[in-house]
Amino acid sequence: MTGTSKRDILQAVWWAGVQRVAGDTSVKQALNRHPDFVPTHLIAIGKAAANMAGAALDAFATQSIKGLVVTKYDHGDPRLEHQTGIELIESAHPVPDENSLSGGERALSFVEGCDAESRLLVLVSGGASALVEALPEDWTLDGLKAETNRMLAQGLDIHAINKRRKEISLIKDGKLLARFGGRDALVLAISDVEGDDIGVIGSGIGRLPSGVASDRFMTEIVASNAIARDASHSYCQAAGLPVVDNQERLYGEVGAVAEMIFELIDESPSGVSIFGGEPVVHLPDNPGEGGRNQALAVHMARLIAGRPDLQLLVAGTDGSDGPTVSAGGFADGELWRLHPGGDEAILRADCGHWLREAGALFVTGPTGTNVMDLMIVLKD
Repeated sequence: MTGTSKRDILQAVWWAGVQRVAGDTSVKQALNRHPDFVPTHLIAIGKAAANMAGAALDAFATQSIKGLVVTKYDHGDPRLEHQTGIELIESAHPVPDENSLSGGERALSFVEGCDAESRLLVLVSGGASALVEALPEDWTLDGLKAETNRMLAQGLDIHAINKRRKEISLIKDGKLLARFGGRDALVLAISDVEGDDIGVIGSGIGRLPSGVASDRFMTEIVASNAIARDASHSYCQAAGLPVVDNQERLYGEVGAVAEMIFELIDESPSGVSIFGGEPVVHLPDNPGEGGRNQALAVHMARLIAGRPDLQLLVAGTDGSDGPTVSAGGFADGELWRLHPGGDEAILRADCGHWLREAGALFVTGPTGTNVMDLMIVLKD
């Protein structure tokens, strides 16, 4: 890749992984594996919901399908704009809002409204836990927001957060599909959790309900972090870039994760290292701008300071890092020296602002997928 900048190489490797697990591509391939399943109803929930639903509607363009799509604000898909019988609701992430409750109510009524002969296609992707919710009578939206903010501030991982969400929800942990009385259902899920467990993705909103005959339900994980990393790996091989490492290791508090990754790359051979996962951040009171990937990028910038042989990109595969419009950030051996204030940015959880001032933010817009995060490290 002579003449290509190092940032361009990092982005190309990152995008190779993300494009392989795009919602429309993944759904199209999965539906080809189920040629006998022709849905009458469709429900899609998550950050990639509109992209996934668009692919399904393309695949069944001659069919009359009723559908409900709930996704994050500004994560729509042009293919849904003029579709008769398809309702689109946009809501908030990572902290639910009024539309999240509206989406939950509509999801319940939509599934309950499927008749005995209906065939339901369920499309689930990360973000579903916040984007739709139905609450018991003793819970309010304000209470749900406060509980969500508490868990995020404590840096709880997705398993702990989703466990709590299941306890509260009237729609999670198989409770949605328990309302389905139709003929059969096919659940296609994009995994944003360690272990790719359908019971954890979206707090189990696509999980098979307890006590229901499993022969009425088919479930398939159609995209994951491992698939994305392997696609990035294949891209490197085709481009003549040696791959040193390919692991799902980005778990734990961002500072500890940064130390662990630095140990792996410090003495490694030249080439590309690919890491996946989803670290957590412990937030101070009144945090600044940023998300876990931006925080990890700044931690890495501190660790690799003075190392001209190292540069990296870390970003969320959905294109949004926490409550920001940035996906993540870049780091190299010069960034820390050239732009003072990194330590303060870490302490104040204001890493997004620091990266912006340093010209090192990575902004993609919605990607149509969500398989946690990817870090690409290039070592000369």
